[in-house]
Amino acid sequence: MKLTVDQLHIILDRSPILRDVSLEAAPGDVVGLVGPNGSGKSTLLRTVYRSLRPAGGVVRVGGDDVWALSSRTAARRTAAVLQDAATTTGLNVTEIVALGRTPHHGLMDRDGTEDHRAVAEAVDRCGVGPFADRDYATLSGGERQRVLLARALAQQPRLLVLDELTNHLDIRARFELLDLIRSTGITTLAVLHDLDLAARLCDRLVVLHEGAVVAAGPVLEVLTPRLLREVFGVRGDTERHADGVVRVTYAARPLAPRPMEVGGPRGEGS
Repeated sequence: MKLTVDQLHIILDRSPILRDVSLEAAPGDVVGLVGPNGSGKSTLLRTVYRSLRPAGGVVRVGGDDVWALSSRTAARRTAAVLQDAATTTGLNVTEIVALGRTPHHGLMDRDGTEDHRAVAEAVDRCGVGPFADRDYATLSGGERQRVLLARALAQQPRLLVLDELTNHLDIRARFELLDLIRSTGITTLAVLHDLDLAARLCDRLVVLHEGAVVAAGPVLEVLTPRLLREVFGVRGDTERHADGVVRVTYAARPLAPRPMEVGGPRGEGS
């Protein structure tokens, strides 16, 4: 299902956080949202999954304004997996995953055959079956992230919104989780701080800087030496290796960041 963000404007405490932000994610694409700390990435995600109403602009999922949908209908379309999710005590893994079925029935409804099937499939797909009966609070960071992703998949969304899902994970767990996300085929908008991981995972990147989109497009067209220098303050380059994987390499010494104009680098020629 297609995601469209059109001319989004967000104000918090009378200060503009995002201004005229537009982006698209085609059905089945994984789009990475990257940028320096404080650029507005997580704030943008909050608007996409209906946690924060924008001051202007529109977010459409499947052609419908998410704020014109009921909360239940919106939740059936979009699932969010957030960083540092609150620890849920007293529930085991299967019970946590089953929470993803909440948008599909009323408060007093019991889980039916379809609910049990969706939960079982999500548990199996995310590889959390071996600890399905364990208390969620006793799991490692990587195990918890898999459980939260399983809960999102049990929701059977058409759009996944991920906020730093790989935070605090070791490198193997990061790769495994990113491969799992790609395998779902679900349209995904993901905030990632690690540009190398973003380059490996994403079909397209959107770069936010000081509350505005300064570059958007395929990874190799976006992560140019100039953008790495002017937005992230580092010397680096991006290339596709013989194995087909896009990798970002950096020089050892970072540069002092310098201001850039909104609508700045979209390629080496601009």
